[in-house]
Amino acid sequence: MPELPEVETVRMGLRPVLEGHRFTKVVTRRGDLRVPFPRDFAKRLTGRKVVRLHRRAKYILADLDSGETLVIHLGMSGRMSVYAEGRARKIGVYVHDVADAEVGNGKHDHVVMETDAPATIVFTDHRRFGLMTLVATGALDQDKLFKGLGPEPLSDAFDVKYLKAALEGKRTPIKSALLDQRVVVGLGNIYVSEALWRAGISPKRLAGSISGPRIAPLLRAIHAVLHDAIAAGGSSLRDYAQADGNLGEFQHRFAVYDRAGSPCKKKGCKGTIKRIVQAGRSTFYCPTCQK
Repeated sequence: MPELPEVETVRMGLRPVLEGHRFTKVVTRRGDLRVPFPRDFAKRLTGRKVVRLHRRAKYILADLDSGETLVIHLGMSGRMSVYAEGRARKIGVYVHDVADAEVGNGKHDHVVMETDAPATIVFTDHRRFGLMTLVATGALDQDKLFKGLGPEPLSDAFDVKYLKAALEGKRTPIKSALLDQRVVVGLGNIYVSEALWRAGISPKRLAGSISGPRIAPLLRAIHAVLHDAIAAGGSSLRDYAQADGNLGEFQHRFAVYDRAGSPCKKKGCKGTIKRIVQAGRSTFYCPTCQK
């Protein structure tokens, strides 16, 4: 499932064709994705202007001039593809394929949105675990999708004081604690594994045992790995691609994730990356330098 860097990369790719632009035409090819589309979904979007495009956790949010917000979740295999209209190929800093009669007519192309950028945006999802819905903008924080979520990991609220308090007394492994969206949002299996390696912390260590001096390095590691992944366009492992169709590059920079049996990349460490299973999910780490 796409994590924060992938969702943020898609948001940045959509921004030039959505923020400040209007939906001129919206078509849904079916009645639902993970859940049914809300009543009159296409009608409520058509003609509306996107006044702000932002992200919360792993959701892309388009605030509309109608007072509603379009909420988008990519699920496991969702992809947002942007196609230029007419002769234009470059929109902002992104170069896109030109839309033609076949665009949006694929078997798994479930939503097609045209904007006055001009551009066509196609949401493709062969597993249909994605989501699109409309929520009153002023009630977003209280909606069931967002209520109770922790702070953004790149926000000022996610600091040493907060992280120390959030981990204190927790008797779950540190990896599980960081995957808990009530503690911090947007982090998933890949980036938690990579951040713990950078911080030299074992994923098996109990969260409450992370001492004060180790909180700041962990925080810096989380920030660094997220910034690096966003700069690389995220990680493309299976279905993920950027809005212009290009693949992410961060998978070529993994230090531990999916590298079981390979030498540790940390300078001076002679360890070997190991794979274990935690809460039904693969964890990759170096038993030699992560304590």
